[in-house]
Amino acid sequence: MDDFHINILADLLTMSPSEMMVVLPIGIIVIILLLGASGFMSGSELSFFSLTPQQLLQCRNSENKAERNIANLLSNPNKLLATILIMNNLVNVSIATISNYLMLGVIDEHEGQGLEIFILTIIITVLIVFFGEVMPKVIAGQKAFIVARIAASPMNFLNKVLSPFSWILMQMGVLIEKIVKKKGYQVSVDELHEALEMTTNSEETTSEEKEILKGIVNFGTISAKQIMQARIDISAFDIEMNFHQLIEAINHTGYSRVPVYRENLDKIEGILYIKDVLPYIEENEDFDWRTLIRRDTYFIPQNKKIDDLMRDFQARRVHMAIVVDEYGGTRGLITLEDIIEEIIGDINDEFDTHDLAFNKVDSSNYTFDGKTSINDLCKILNVEPNYFNEVKGESESLAGLLLELSGRMPRVGEKKRYRKFIFTVIATDKKRIKTVKITLKDTKA
Repeated sequence: MDDFHINILADLLTMSPSEMMVVLPIGIIVIILLLGASGFMSGSELSFFSLTPQQLLQCRNSENKAERNIANLLSNPNKLLATILIMNNLVNVSIATISNYLMLGVIDEHEGQGLEIFILTIIITVLIVFFGEVMPKVIAGQKAFIVARIAASPMNFLNKVLSPFSWILMQMGVLIEKIVKKKGYQVSVDELHEALEMTTNSEETTSEEKEILKGIVNFGTISAKQIMQARIDISAFDIEMNFHQLIEAINHTGYSRVPVYRENLDKIEGILYIKDVLPYIEENEDFDWRTLIRRDTYFIPQNKKIDDLMRDFQARRVHMAIVVDEYGGTRGLITLEDIIEEIIGDINDEFDTHDLAFNKVDSSNYTFDGKTSINDLCKILNVEPNYFNEVKGESESLAGLLLELSGRMPRVGEKKRYRKFIFTVIATDKKRIKTVKITLKDTKA
């Protein structure tokens, strides 16, 4: 305690009872006024920072002085907050200090002084919390715009007067933030899955809604090669076709956009939009349809994440990309529909045959087409997307997974086990595994 406070305390302790009777009411009135000021600051803080964007826009465009002051104050919210904090702390410290001086002036030195000081401290704390924090914030929360308009002019004045102190406080905050820089917490996909399981156990959540939420959680982790159509499954047109051959191929494929190649799929010339062909449907076979090819083909690396790819599709206003490997060879094809299906599930039209890709024999047995993607396989088997990561290597299809497990081309009837599943090869040709049976084992992995 410095000499100034010691002298004041000495004066209070040496006051006569009559002098104390004069000082005490004045002190109580000052404390009440300070409690009002504390409540004003707390209510102002909540009201200013609770205004809606529409109310802020109204203030910016208003001719009303109070509303213009609100807009001016909130143009630098950090400075406003610093001003409020300085005033609030100054007022609260003043309340505690004056209460302490009054208490020491009234209470004689006797055995119960310690208990009386403790009780008075509790009373002052309750008064500050209730009248200086709780009650004004309840009122300000219900009438934020009205309170902000009332507080605008006084706060604008205080904001100017305390500007040097606010600046110092803000600079200290910036310095501390630089010294104690905390990295943002990164939520893992596994944690998101756990949170999803906790929030979707309710009967109100349908299975379709759960699948959509799972698709959203996994969306940023899926690469193009996981969901693309493999090279061997791409429908494409040879640029050397005549027009009648092209029309026949269009009728056979049923797609609205088809790649066009020269010699082989590693030499993609562009994309043919079927809608561009329709006006010329009656032309003879010598019609040069190659002028209709759109040459601005979008090529992407196979490890590109589909969330980035979707943004690229939107920016470029295209619906298809050719997936290439590190040597520029064509690995596959991916469309906007493939990406959307990762969130909302399969989108089937009259040309889709996805429903033939697998068959559920019973609760423990499935048959799958070998070209089924591992990503789709995990969805159907209701396991995590990374369930086969330890053994799948670079493969992205069920057939590739079996090749990784076997280390060679497996024979028909050959079985492979991994965790809780048994894989049985049902049909093959010389180069591909065509059909696989998957059985869920009784024992849990």
